[in-house]
Amino acid sequence: MKYLDDARDIKFNLFEWLDLDAVLSSDAYNEFDREQLEMVLDEALKVSRGSVAACNEAGDRIGARFENGQVFLPPGFAAAYQDLASGGWISPNMRPDFGGMGLPESVGTGISEFIMGANTALGLQVLLNRGAAHLIETFGADELKATYCEKMYSGEWTGTMCLTEAGAGSDLGEINTTAVKQPDGSYLLNGEKIFITSGNHDLTPNIIHAVLARTPGAAAGAKGLSLFVVPKIRVKQDGSLGDANDVTCAGIEHKLGIHGSPTCSLVFGNGGACQGFLLGEEGQGISLMFQMMNAARYEVGIQGLSIASAAQKAALAYSRERLQGRSFSNKKADAPQSPIVQHPEVRRSLLMQASYVQAMRALVSYTGWCMDMAHVTKAEEHDRWQGLVELFTPVCKAWCSDWGFRVTEWALQTFGGYGYTMDYPAEQYMRDCKIASIYEGTNGIQALDLVGRKLRMQEGRPVQHLLALVGDTAQELAADPTLGPSAQQLASAAKAMAAALIELPAQENGMLLTVLNAVPILDMLGHMVAGHLLLRQAGLAKTKLAALLAARGVAVQDAAAVRALLLESPEAAFYHNKIQVAIHFAHRGLPLVAAQAVALHAGETSPMDAIL
Repeated sequence: MKYLDDARDIKFNLFEWLDLDAVLSSDAYNEFDREQLEMVLDEALKVSRGSVAACNEAGDRIGARFENGQVFLPPGFAAAYQDLASGGWISPNMRPDFGGMGLPESVGTGISEFIMGANTALGLQVLLNRGAAHLIETFGADELKATYCEKMYSGEWTGTMCLTEAGAGSDLGEINTTAVKQPDGSYLLNGEKIFITSGNHDLTPNIIHAVLARTPGAAAGAKGLSLFVVPKIRVKQDGSLGDANDVTCAGIEHKLGIHGSPTCSLVFGNGGACQGFLLGEEGQGISLMFQMMNAARYEVGIQGLSIASAAQKAALAYSRERLQGRSFSNKKADAPQSPIVQHPEVRRSLLMQASYVQAMRALVSYTGWCMDMAHVTKAEEHDRWQGLVELFTPVCKAWCSDWGFRVTEWALQTFGGYGYTMDYPAEQYMRDCKIASIYEGTNGIQALDLVGRKLRMQEGRPVQHLLALVGDTAQELAADPTLGPSAQQLASAAKAMAAALIELPAQENGMLLTVLNAVPILDMLGHMVAGHLLLRQAGLAKTKLAALLAARGVAVQDAAAVRALLLESPEAAFYHNKIQVAIHFAHRGLPLVAAQAVALHAGETSPMDAIL
């Protein structure tokens, strides 16, 4: 399956819009320059367009299969994985100490989009491996780091995250897997985990599981959980592989999408010999695991963006080729059929798709840049950037996965009846995208995290900082003849958002209303941030376009000459479309903030009053 990327917009985000110099001038990243980073992105795109994308269709049509306790991945997956591993794409933004490239997080965001967009099922393997290895690097004893990190970061071994159990689901406090300490300091684990992505496969000789379990006498609930490193195959002192570690796969799920990614049920200690090693201290499991969970949530947001972008690009390409009906400007019966891209409704849908895709990309790219800024700064400045990272994490995950799925739906509609068939990629994109709103904490859980923790952290300073940034954008662009009306929409959205955050909790049943409306609140915040970021980008694009026009001697007032340049120059068209995307989102997306605020202020509690 051919992967249609949006490398131009990714590079705009990284190299034109974000202040990358502020990151590269730090000691942490001063060995890189822009040219090197662009070359890195080009190489990541090359492998994504190549072997990674080539096996995506087989991953969906054939899928992973379970035979005699072993999982076998679809044709082409092993070769594509080896291409990713040999190129260093498993851990591009990890520190070089154990084999990572040490790239800025913002650049890693672009790499992740390429891999996820080309083959989501294979991309999930990369995501979890990196996260599990980083847990060991951060919290493991030196011996554990030496044993596992380099081999995981290099892709020689892979990793998983094992939280969910059949009786617990998202309620981690109900986890029953046990871990009993042994005289040598290791632990014996016993229990079952379900919905474990890549819990078993034939890509690598070993799989390293990060497992939450409960030690004897531990406190009830989530506070009593500890975190353990559990290899599928035991590792000898010299680093070679030993005996099997009593970790068995009981089966894989048959799913709506991501067929090439095996979702496994794992049994630990069925024979009483499953050995694990503690990370951190007993009782720290949840707090330590949140490092991997938050990173995964952010990357699931990238997943929503990646699939939506690929779907939108496929829909755009199809609309330019598909002949149907007559052009809006020529309805004569003898007129030739026109490409559907000429029809107003199709154009509206395509620009709406593009506006949400570019909004998602702006959100995850900016969040990655905030991670970089938090990494290279200290004290109050560090807290300011880290506060935005934590505030944006549930928004990236939930907003991008929710609206990413909607974009895939709109993209499928562009194909008409053909979109519903397996002859085109639209239906796979929609199926593969849906899981993103469910795993790594459902989007309802993300919303509860936002209203229950993130809006209140640091005494509310991060959200106040955000509202100030949004207000600055609205004010700076208020008098702009092109973007002024859009800036007014942003100001109205920010006003509605701020009022809801103040007035809703102040009501007599404010706690109930806040929890009941957590999902709409997250959606409102996501739209407001997206509108703000798109308008910042549009302001820059307008300046860049004006420079191109001036260089060609084209007067802005000469509409015909401007139009001719836009049709001739891909660069001019790119900047022009950035402006149109921001305007379209401002007038179609931002009004949803005020509309949802009306429902919040009404104080309606019918879901709680209904007999369900």
